[in-house]
Amino acid sequence: MLDAKIEKSRVAAVYRKIAPSYDLWARLTESKARDRCLELADIGDGENVLEVAVGTGLAFERILQINPSGRNEGIDLTEAMLARAKRKAAESGAKNYRLRVGDAYELDFPNDAFDVLINNYMFDLLPEQDFPAVLEEFKRVLRPDGRLAMVNMTQGERWYNGIWERIYRINPAWLGGCRGVLLLPYLETSGFVQIRREYVSQFTFPSEIICAKTGGSM
Repeated sequence: MLDAKIEKSRVAAVYRKIAPSYDLWARLTESKARDRCLELADIGDGENVLEVAVGTGLAFERILQINPSGRNEGIDLTEAMLARAKRKAAESGAKNYRLRVGDAYELDFPNDAFDVLINNYMFDLLPEQDFPAVLEEFKRVLRPDGRLAMVNMTQGERWYNGIWERIYRINPAWLGGCRGVLLLPYLETSGFVQIRREYVSQFTFPSEIICAKTGGSM
């Protein structure tokens, strides 16, 4: 696994530049994985749902459609990305949501607050040594038997997937600081259960979809 090259203090600046073109990029390379993530999350209307790293709101607007009677919360580190998510949410006509700046390392929510947590394309820009702490924070805010569904750029299974690793080595900012990660072992050691992983390649861009549960009643 390559090292993370974009420091946390620089993330907002990098994604401020990416924000205007992000939706096009995401539709070309990430939409299949993002759609599959929501399918596997199996959100039921009336649930409490949190999306961490909402980006421009591509998944969040779908969550609002799926969960019109529930509670929908979304956070992102970058105001420029969040502004686009807020526009999409406002245009949906939904009222049962809140979008705000937030930090995955310190979620501003009480323990056991959510049934489902969605997280797309975030761990692939975090330092590997931070994975356990962030997963523990996710686990904290999920209820017993809560569901985690996430997508990340991953290591490719075919030779042609390697183009993205080469681009990252040249200039990590061109990929928003994202590189291929393998998150499955960290879910296992963090105590998540019923873990399921799927692999998707779209426009040669490799993604992993991982779903898991926090475990039974405590």
